[in-house]
Amino acid sequence: MEEDDLPLVCAIESLSFSNPWHESIFRGEIYNQPISFPFVIIHKDLKRVIGYILFWQLKEEVHINNIALHPDFRRRGIGEAVLRKMLNRVQREGAKFVSLEVRPSNLAALGLYRKLGFKIIGRRKDYYLTPREDAVILGKYLL
Repeated sequence: MEEDDLPLVCAIESLSFSNPWHESIFRGEIYNQPISFPFVIIHKDLKRVIGYILFWQLKEEVHINNIALHPDFRRRGIGEAVLRKMLNRVQREGAKFVSLEVRPSNLAALGLYRKLGFKIIGRRKDYYLTPREDAVILGKYLL
């Protein structure tokens, strides 16, 4: 992800979440290296950003902060492929555990994460504000 990607990233963010991140948050993540890893997903034929993933890696622990695809490209296996690639990458780099938060109402995301071997490890009360909702904390140990 680069600053030039931010208009499309923010548009996808706004289409994907009821309480979207501001551009300044993404910009901060671009410059928060070596901890933050923000990547865009570029459609090979259209040659444009159709999604993004942003995660932190602190030695053996990884936290997925955000992942989203433009609505026109959902339910095509792209998100799964991106997550599998990210999990393989961080495992090769020595990561042992990956975590994330997700809304319990986001059944599509929960299904995908379960498919990839994530398990519920906790809840964060009133984590999301718009609308107010708990967060389900998911985790996955990498072998």
